[in-house]
Amino acid sequence: MDAESYYAALARALRLPFLSQLDPALIHDDQTLDTQLSDTRSVRLDYADKAMIAIVPEAGRLLALARTIEARPGLAERIIVTTPTAMRDAIWRVGATRRVKQSIGTLFEDSGRFSARIVLSGKQGFIAGALLCAFGFAAFSNLPLVAIVHLALSLVYMAAILLRICALRYRRGPQPAPQPTERLPVYSVFVALYKEAEVAGQLVAALKQFNWPTAKLDIKLICEADDHATIAALEKQDLGPQFEIVAVPVAHPRTKPKALNYALGAARGEFLVIYDAEDRPHPDQLRAAYATFLASRNDIACLQAPLIVSNVGGSWISAAFALEYAALFRLLLPMLAKHRLPMPLGGTSNHLRVADLRACGGWDPYNVTEDADLGLRLYRLGYRCGVIDCPTYEDAPTTRDVWLNQRTRWFKGWLQTWLVMMRAPGKLMREMGVWPFVVFQVLIGGMLVASLTHPWMIMLILTAASYMMLGFPMPGTGEALLFLIDVSNMLGSYVVLLVLGRRAMLRDEKRKVGWRWVALPLYWMLISAAAWRAVWQLHFKPFFWDKTPHLPTASPPTMRSAPASSP
Repeated sequence: MDAESYYAALARALRLPFLSQLDPALIHDDQTLDTQLSDTRSVRLDYADKAMIAIVPEAGRLLALARTIEARPGLAERIIVTTPTAMRDAIWRVGATRRVKQSIGTLFEDSGRFSARIVLSGKQGFIAGALLCAFGFAAFSNLPLVAIVHLALSLVYMAAILLRICALRYRRGPQPAPQPTERLPVYSVFVALYKEAEVAGQLVAALKQFNWPTAKLDIKLICEADDHATIAALEKQDLGPQFEIVAVPVAHPRTKPKALNYALGAARGEFLVIYDAEDRPHPDQLRAAYATFLASRNDIACLQAPLIVSNVGGSWISAAFALEYAALFRLLLPMLAKHRLPMPLGGTSNHLRVADLRACGGWDPYNVTEDADLGLRLYRLGYRCGVIDCPTYEDAPTTRDVWLNQRTRWFKGWLQTWLVMMRAPGKLMREMGVWPFVVFQVLIGGMLVASLTHPWMIMLILTAASYMMLGFPMPGTGEALLFLIDVSNMLGSYVVLLVLGRRAMLRDEKRKVGWRWVALPLYWMLISAAAWRAVWQLHFKPFFWDKTPHLPTASPPTMRSAPASSP
């Protein structure tokens, strides 16, 4: 039975009028109105001659409601029955302007120190300018400062490699058992979409496969209001009552976190998971996350599911991308979670406790890598992140231009995150602790340093090697040490990515990678190009979201969990 027929029947049983649609002009907007988006029960309608109450009756309370109406003469004349969809549609329209302003400005206004709206603080700008001037003066004055900076950057680079080497020791522990169906809570599923009409059918099909009671699913497909093609494509799908299309009013910045914030107040679930339009999550992923939440400490606010590249053999770029993802999601992040260390989240398959997410201010609408920012902000506020094994499958970019645009956005967001975290380094260290602070610097700062300096390292190595081959005198002890460190860093960049990735992959994934791993040096140069492009964009287009296009997958993978290492 469709919802309109069902609630019309309840209205007849109560001898009340029924409306299939509500006029938004009759509803007064205030902050408390948003509670009806997550718990849709009643709303006041202000007609010219009198006020009415539109209600969504529950079958379990129907008898009590009928008795209340009989006991209070005249009450029936002020009540109208409607559907949950009609009430939510009207409320979304009524509070749209207020809600979008809140989704953009709340974090900056309430906790400005966590917001990336200001790219560089005044203090950071002064320090950056002073350091650049000092480095330039030293470079032209033959002072040892250049060598000192070279050594410092090389050591940070090496520390980032050593941290990843530690992940080789990670071993997966036993996983919590799934919970009985009757104990399952409502679970919200958020998917932010923009220009994704081509994958709408694949997405809806994947979300319908969840091994979770339909009545306890709250799936919100969050679209930009002017993205008519995507909205039309979703409306053509056979959306069940667990789905809701949320149209976000057009406002800048046009970012994924702004869209997620807009819908956060309407989340009905105790837990919430984020997916991207191209994702195909494992049907048991919600059950795995819920079981892990129950078995974990109360400070675990987020669980990251592993992302697995399903088009490994698409090109040499997707093969290298798959090695990266395998190393990150199946070894590095689980190791960080095991030791309760700072953990930058992936951009999708983040399972969150809704209460904790709201307590920390939601997502930063100005950060274009909102996942990394959220994971580290949770850590600063005393929360921790964990991992689960049940995967999400997605396709990696297969062409250089698509990959470069996506990775530029990621680097720009990581730069934003590092700058926000480092506005007050002393306070950050007190909030995180000394060792987690060091890990954060190596994890984020080391990655940025490695990516930005990689071409410089190669140039220095080739220059020194050519001098030696031409018979020039061997460099002094200091220069020789720097040369060895640079060589170790360059080779370590390739070897660690390859070894970690293959260590985490299944046998079939290794076969699909084949000999494409020989392109890793070229892949690293692309990484460096994306990092320098991100530095440029951070100045000229700090909040620009470079959209990654998606197409339906050619060969959906077999839904199975992926162990941390091949059998």
